[in-house]
Amino acid sequence: MPLRACPCGSGLPYPECCGRLHGGTGSAATAEQLMRSRYSAFAVGDAAYLLATWHPRTRPPSLDLDQDLRWTGLDVLTTTGGTLLSSSGTVEFRAHYLVGGRRGIQHENSRFVREDGQWRYLDGVAVT
Repeated sequence: MPLRACPCGSGLPYPECCGRLHGGTGSAATAEQLMRSRYSAFAVGDAAYLLATWHPRTRPPSLDLDQDLRWTGLDVLTTTGGTLLSSSGTVEFRAHYLVGGRRGIQHENSRFVREDGQWRYLDGVAVT
């Protein structure tokens, strides 16, 4: 039985891509990789990973994921900074979803910072 593809759209099997980050056997090397792994965490319902990768300054005390919402695809549009040697970066993306049979898109420009060698999601601004 073939392994399921990672929701982030990399083309790799989930266990070899975002699954290893979700499982704690790897960490994001870039802001984009963290953003993709966070999208995948939404897609697989891993609220604990989302909270763990959220910057403590902006992290909510808890996170309840909408069980009726199904994430269906990710388009990374642009990245600024967020490289192996950067301390901050932004990722603009479109995340596609279905809820109640209706399609939707979350278009966001997310900010990331690296602290103690780990990338963290700081915040995001909706793009209209």
